[in-house]
Amino acid sequence: MTEQTILEKLKEGARRFQSEVHAGNAAEYERAATTPQQPHTLVIACADSRVDVESITSSGPGEVFITRNIGNMVPAYGEMLGGVSAVIEYAVSALKVKHIVICGHSDCGAMKALLSPDSTAAMPTVRSWLTNGQAALKVADALDTPDDKPGQRLRNLTEQNVLMQINHLKTHPSVAGALARNEISISGWVYDIGSGGVRVAEDPSRAFIPVSASTV
Repeated sequence: MTEQTILEKLKEGARRFQSEVHAGNAAEYERAATTPQQPHTLVIACADSRVDVESITSSGPGEVFITRNIGNMVPAYGEMLGGVSAVIEYAVSALKVKHIVICGHSDCGAMKALLSPDSTAAMPTVRSWLTNGQAALKVADALDTPDDKPGQRLRNLTEQNVLMQINHLKTHPSVAGALARNEISISGWVYDIGSGGVRVAEDPSRAFIPVSASTV
């Protein structure tokens, strides 16, 4: 695609949103536009273009507050104060979210980069950012066994990274305070792009349990 073709595709998508999605849910969008946002959940997800948080959670306007970055990382408080830290503080202290999700996913480029550090040699900013996943890499390495199936190391790292970022999240003062007051809960998710499946670890459990597509 040329640059102009891409722009036209995006514009056509905006037209379709206006005429189909927005028009079909006009009342819901009107409420969102005229009342302050009150999201119940903060989702910290990967920036991967294949991860669509609203679709995965079937959420409408105003339900989830979202921040995305490479590898769904949460720097421990004080180490890299910036956008992620500001979003967390605002979501917990101002918006009073009741739950926080850290959402990893299958085939994650950030996790692959942690496993193959030479791949980021020409991207010093990315390499610096990925230091937030180094502890998870050490844990995943410790879990390696000779009998692991192909892809198991990447799966282990993806899960351990989500769990490690939960640990980092708890170092943020706003989160620590809300947890102490029992005002907030946390979970770790791993989304499988190919199957649509989601595995959830409900803090403090370290076990990722599949969310069933049907309930009894």
